[in-house]
Amino acid sequence: MRVLFVTDLHGSKWKYERLFKVAKDFQANVVINGGDMLPKECEPFSQGDFITNYLDDHFARFNSAGIYYLCYPGNDDLRIFDKLFDETCNKYPFIVYLAQHKFEIEGYDFVGMNWVVDYPFRLKDRCRMDTEDYIFQKQFGTGLLSRPDGWQEIDDWFTHAKKLPTIEEELDRLVRPRDMENSVYVIHMPPSRLGLDKCYYGEEVGSKAIYNFLKKYQPKLSLHGHIHESPEVTGKWNAKLGRTICIQPGQLDELTYVTIDLSTMKFDRIKEQYVT
Repeated sequence: MRVLFVTDLHGSKWKYERLFKVAKDFQANVVINGGDMLPKECEPFSQGDFITNYLDDHFARFNSAGIYYLCYPGNDDLRIFDKLFDETCNKYPFIVYLAQHKFEIEGYDFVGMNWVVDYPFRLKDRCRMDTEDYIFQKQFGTGLLSRPDGWQEIDDWFTHAKKLPTIEEELDRLVRPRDMENSVYVIHMPPSRLGLDKCYYGEEVGSKAIYNFLKKYQPKLSLHGHIHESPEVTGKWNAKLGRTICIQPGQLDELTYVTIDLSTMKFDRIKEQYVT
């Protein structure tokens, strides 16, 4: 089975357009878009327009081509649009909303999770403490949650976050594949300790809970994103954790994606410049 993995496109239309052409040229059976799919630089409450006016057509093209497209919103994609996102996916049999779900294709189980470990930034729609002993970073302001009528400001974010499930608990809640050896986990947050989670300023921000989960259960493959610059900072975009291959391609100015052959486990990271 041929898989094309990309993540963190943040509404870049030229990257989306190129993705379809790459998928057809690669003869991909499955495309996986690992979160942060919607525009970040625009007014965030217009993300719904992008789903309706652009992603819908994007999905339709993959559906017409018979290419499975597994995807979910990420931490910069407002949760108030999750229902619209899900409904748009459900219009097409080949488009799959994967967040906190499992989907089987030709004997492989794909499992998705889009919660992330808490960070200093104000938008907290998908943020969780990593484990019960998680130590919060210094924050850039009060917490914000998206609501249909605007922002809900959380003055005491730390107290609020402690009432939510941790990443560790969210992983335990996930539906399990029938066979871990033939499973692919699509987890927006990267694991810690593997060099896939390093920011420009040098801090490693990956999840201890995700690392422990992968080490314990040993899926065939885990796919991550979130920290766009990490592969350029560390020089690492893949790592082994026991028998599990972990991939984090990154995403900066170029279109960056990974081609994967699940039967042979051969994979390649490709970067393409924008061409006018």
